[in-house]
This record gives sequence, C-alpha cells and structure tokens, in this order.
Amino acid sequence: MRWSRYIWLLAISISLTTLAQVQSGKASFYPKKFSGRRTASGERLHHDSLTCAHRTYPFGTRLKVTNPANGQSVIVRVTDRGPYVKGRIIDLSVRAARELGIISQGIAPVIVERFSPAVVPFAPDETIELPDFEISTNEGADSKPIWVEMREQEKRKQLQKQLEQEQLKREEEARAAMMQKHQEQEKHTVIETHKKDDTLDEINSSPNKSKAYMKRAATHHNRNKR
Repeated sequence: MRWSRYIWLLAISISLTTLAQVQSGKASFYPKKFSGRRTASGERLHHDSLTCAHRTYPFGTRLKVTNPANGQSVIVRVTDRGPYVKGRIIDLSVRAARELGIISQGIAPVIVERFSPAVVPFAPDETIELPDFEISTNEGADSKPIWVEMREQEKRKQLQKQLEQEQLKREEEARAAMMQKHQEQEKHTVIETHKKDDTLDEINSSPNKSKAYMKRAATHHNRNKR
C-alpha cells in the first residue's frame, strides 16, 4: 500500500514537471540548402533527419512537437541552438516539418514538450534510432553554425529594409524639393509678367515719358516741316 502511494505521488510529480515544460509558440524549419552545414552541437544537418534547434534544452534531448491544427506530432532531437526570432520557439528539419504538415505554411503554431517514452515510473526507456548523417561540405569544419548564419541573414534583411526605407525617404525629399523649385519658378514668372504689364500700362497712361513716343513725335515734326 505504501509503495503504491509512493508510485502514485511520483507519477503526479512527473506529470506536473512535464506540464511545466510544455511550450507553445511558432515553429519554422531549415531550408534544404542548409543540408551539410555544421550545427552548434558539432553535428551536420540533413533535411531528412528528425532534428531541431532549441534555445535551452541540452543537445540530444528529445522533444515532442505537436501541430494543434491537425493533431499530428513528431519526435525530434536537439542538435542546434535557436531560433533567435521573436515569437518562434523551435526550428525543425524539413522532414519534421513535413511530418507536422507545415511545409506549405512555412511558420506555424506548435506545442513543444520534453519527450519521455516511460509512461509508468521505472519503466525502461526505449531506444529510438534516428538517422545520423555525416555529409561533407565545401566550407569544411570551420563553417559557421546554422543558427549563427540564420541570425546574420535576419540582420542583413533588416539592414536591407532600412536602406530601402532611407532610399525612399531621399527620393521623396528630392521630389518635394523639385516641386518646390518648380512652384517658385512659376511664381517668379507670374511676378515678372505682372511687372511688364504694369510698365506697359504706365507708358500708355503717360506717353510723354516714353522714349519711343518722343522719337515718333520728333519724326512726325520733321515731316511736317518739310
């Protein structure tokens, strides 16, 4: 009786611990072109392996990832660090994403929990054989971990977006300056036209002050004398 109570309490404790480790958030997956790249654990990534990247779980930890939209789940092994994008909690291999049915979405909400196949306390842990790929790459052993490259790509995207916004701002400022210059030229033209009209009006109203008028008058006077 005492042993059964002890086992029951231990089972409750394990269940509470498991519940405390459940995470919910968004998952993404590595592009196929990252196959062969070395991960933070030293292993090389393969798109057909059931692996993942997580920020805190130790390397080799098995995690159960569930897609709440369709109820499908998959067991993956932590081999890399990341993702370092706000709102995302796990990066999956292509095969794991396919098992969950999120390939077409790219990014999808998931539930992540530590996987322990021992349902009954003290039950033997079953060994799950996962494919282990060692693929050569032109970059050699000194290539950057995938999570570092993904973070750098994210920074480059943000920098590119910032540069594009600055370029648009400069173009808008140039257009505004050109429009203002055009308006000032039109205003200057209107003012000059008004000045000419005022000068003509003044000459017509006071013809004696006009040199042209005096010249015409002198010519007319000389003709009369002849």
